[in-house]
Amino acid sequence: MPILDLTQLTVGQRVQHELMVLDRAERKQATGEPFVVLTFGNATGRIDTAPIWSDKLSWADGAERGRVVQVIGDVGAYRGKRQIQLTSPLRIIPADQVRLDDFVARISENPARLWDWVDRTRAEMTSATLQRVVDLFFRDDVFRERFERTPGSVVGHHAQVGGLLKHIVEVTAVAKSAARALQANADLVVTGALLHDIGKVEAYTIDRGAFAYTTQGNLIGHVVLGCLMLTDRVASASATAPVCTPEQLLELQHTILSHHGTLELGSPVRPMTTEAELVHWADEVSAKGNDMLESIADDAEFALGGEFSDRRPWRVGHRIWRRPHDWP
Repeated sequence: MPILDLTQLTVGQRVQHELMVLDRAERKQATGEPFVVLTFGNATGRIDTAPIWSDKLSWADGAERGRVVQVIGDVGAYRGKRQIQLTSPLRIIPADQVRLDDFVARISENPARLWDWVDRTRAEMTSATLQRVVDLFFRDDVFRERFERTPGSVVGHHAQVGGLLKHIVEVTAVAKSAARALQANADLVVTGALLHDIGKVEAYTIDRGAFAYTTQGNLIGHVVLGCLMLTDRVASASATAPVCTPEQLLELQHTILSHHGTLELGSPVRPMTTEAELVHWADEVSAKGNDMLESIADDAEFALGGEFSDRRPWRVGHRIWRRPHDWP
């Protein structure tokens, strides 16, 4: 059976597919009666169930986070948000009969093409010093494999397998163009863009089919983790031959640490160089642009059928518009 595209479900549509349980919320009505809301997902997205009331709680027996279940029900809507109204008990699929990777959201782009772009961009750099720094990570096949499987976020922009790779391609392309337009140091900007989110490799993981924070991600965060990873690799490689000077390393550390722009958004320092500022804003362009693109593409935001979203998508913070015309 072909994969069910959760982003294209319409009210009244019949569902009879295998989906992964991404979350299970146990709640109570005002009367004290218990009910359950499940969140299902696959590689295309996620959707909640309508409340499973106390008289049918047994329908959700065994439907714990990370389990794959056969879902039978109809698509409905509540307050403009689509949901699945179960019409029969869930059937738990034995773990040895499923591949969890089939149910994890992933980018539609071919990762090999994204890596080709990254490698061409690295090859175009003219600074031998900055090339050496970038190569500490991007010539490491083990790191590349981990990087390719890492999402851009746990819930939010580029929250897909391959999302981090797609994000750094976008950030690097934007930052490099801006650096050339402003006559800043393009190689330094490219280096900062490629390295700014390396800490996410250590900060994020896939836990029972859902993206989650690692212990390091919770306690330290990807911004500082990236700085620590850069420091460690430069120190290890410099035991054989110097990779860069201490002053150069300090500037690269600053670029990573400042890429969120402000302390309130997770950076311990604000950008203090032109190149760090450009990396920060390129990061914002990629993240906010992705938030807009995915929110506009989400039919759940336009369940009432209008040109304007029914509400403010949480990732954007304001109402959005689907233009009714094309631009040939």
